[in-house]
Amino acid sequence: MSTRIPQPYVYARQPLVEPDWRRFPGWAEVTEDEWASAQWQRVHCVKNVAQLRAVLGDRVDDRFYDDLAADGEKRATMSMLLPPQMLNTMAPDAEGSALGAWTEAFYADPVRRYMLPVLTDRRTDWPSHPHATRDSLHEHDMWVAEGLTHRYPTKVLAELLSTCPQYCGHCTRMDLVGNSTPTIDKLKLKLKPRDRYDAMIEYLQAHPGVRDVVVSGGDVANVPWKNLENFIARLLDIESIRDIRLASKALMGLPQHWLQDDVVEGMGRVATVARQRGVNLAIHTHVNHAQSVTPTVARAARAMLDAGVRDVRNQGVLMRGVNDSPEALLDLCFALQGEANILPYYFYMCDMIPNSEHWRVSVAEAQRLQTSILGYLPGYATPRIICDVPFVGKRWVHQLARYDTERGISYWTKNYRTSIEMDDPEALEREYPYYDPIDTLPEAGQKWWRGEFPPAEVAEAGHQAAALSRAASV
Repeated sequence: MSTRIPQPYVYARQPLVEPDWRRFPGWAEVTEDEWASAQWQRVHCVKNVAQLRAVLGDRVDDRFYDDLAADGEKRATMSMLLPPQMLNTMAPDAEGSALGAWTEAFYADPVRRYMLPVLTDRRTDWPSHPHATRDSLHEHDMWVAEGLTHRYPTKVLAELLSTCPQYCGHCTRMDLVGNSTPTIDKLKLKLKPRDRYDAMIEYLQAHPGVRDVVVSGGDVANVPWKNLENFIARLLDIESIRDIRLASKALMGLPQHWLQDDVVEGMGRVATVARQRGVNLAIHTHVNHAQSVTPTVARAARAMLDAGVRDVRNQGVLMRGVNDSPEALLDLCFALQGEANILPYYFYMCDMIPNSEHWRVSVAEAQRLQTSILGYLPGYATPRIICDVPFVGKRWVHQLARYDTERGISYWTKNYRTSIEMDDPEALEREYPYYDPIDTLPEAGQKWWRGEFPPAEVAEAGHQAAALSRAASV
């Protein structure tokens, strides 16, 4: 009699669940109407250890709070900002556990690991890669107007503002976004919003070769709706613009915002105009773990689709300890695509910013994960895992030109010039390097890096680079 061997991943449909926020002492009396209010969510965001303690109480012990405070002082590149909705998805099954188990559940939680990093999460040998930089993708170097990055031939990134409803520890724009921290003095936007938007529109009107605008920041959920609607309307008036993508992690972190009547009605107005003019209007959100996909998130996505948005898509980030297994990625993709009408689109490898080595994975691991998730999802809903290579742009992880796996250096080529390379005849001929986390390398590779960059020198150089203010250069 033959034995049936199970598939590497077994799909089982899982209904979405909204964890009960009343399990936290600080929210024990919060009503459903209050929880559903975007204003209540914004007012009650957790911004520091004292506020977190007020919510969690003695469910989590001092060891965790001290660890969190130490990270904020010594390593954090982003200040703490957590909407209740997002905090509520951490340790969702801890209710009924002993107090010590609550602490361990928070330490182990995948959402906590990237939204509330603690000092003991970070690596002590290589907290930063020797080639890590604050603006790892050189977006600011490619500004053609304040906040407008022209990186690809037909696409631009419009950073309307530098704030979000929530701050992610791994933020690729940690150089600009959010409040300064003890180790990071943030770059500041100088123009008034109206002047910044005018400059962006003038550039796009003068460059008809640009057809695709990603409207981001920061997070567009922090732009007052009337201002955002006006900016979208101005984009729609430019005949050459055919794609508009609105970037908002808040669709997951603060879905209550996208369920507000004025936002839903306003989105209906701009979506109608976009449809009439043949412009593809989409929302891109950022979900990294299945725990974050709740019924409220699904309602927000449905509200946007019903308003006329063509797609709601997810661009997650691949991170160690968060979603670096085929099971975690597939669970998330099925929750998004099957239960929330959000299309899995990309998973980016975590960028090479300071103090991020504990999150990053190697290109080889990303390739393995890409192969592991193929064949389970519909083809159109199978996300590509992407390496965003400095000076190159987005590349599928199997697209590299060559790869030194011992030293963890992959080499990539490109087929276009960025806005800062228009006079560089060799831009399309050279290979551009990307670096794996050193701790993932074989011993011979780690020994080579230790010889090139002694750890003490790396720690000091990383600290100096992180502390250096770039405000004067803007």
